Amino acid sequence: MPYDLKEVAAISGMPGLYRLVRPTRAGVIVETLDEKAARSVASARNKVSLLHEISIYTQDYDQTVPLAEVFDRIRQHYGESFSLTNKSDDRDLTSFMETIIPDYDRQRVYMSDIKKLVTWYRLVSTALPYDAAAATPDEAAAESDATSAEVAAPMAETKEEATEAKPKARSKKTVE
Repeated sequence: MPYDLKEVAAISGMPGLYRLVRPTRAGVIVETLDEKAARSVASARNKVSLLHEISIYTQDYDQTVPLAEVFDRIRQHYGESFSLTNKSDDRDLTSFMETIIPDYDRQRVYMSDIKKLVTWYRLVSTALPYDAAAATPDEAAAESDATSAEVAAPMAETKEEATEAKPKARSKKTVE
């Protein structure tokens, strides 16, 4: 996906989006996505929702659209000039959603969800780099196939080498 959302999270009780830095005993250290990049700790009581796990409902109950794909569609349709905000008129936000995902489920996707989507896109598009090479699915699929083949071959060799080089362990009996 063009935006790497694996380390970006929305945290309950904390406004905005955060980049996960590292886990702690009491929760996780996070960093805001704005210019300040202020660090804080999100306790274990807070619900942390990773953006790459969030999807938009469609009218087909078995299918959803991942948020990274939605962000890519927004970027392709609007480019750099995205003028909507969460304060925009409800009709504008509804028509925006119909443009991006024509078959989104109007019963399960609320206006607050669309406003949150617009806010999150604005934050992500300003804070994270857009990887145009990952936007084309054919190139990305070919690249991932090549990468997985390169990774699989050395792993197979190291497993065989490890099995051959590792002597069998003997169990010791304790005499009492």
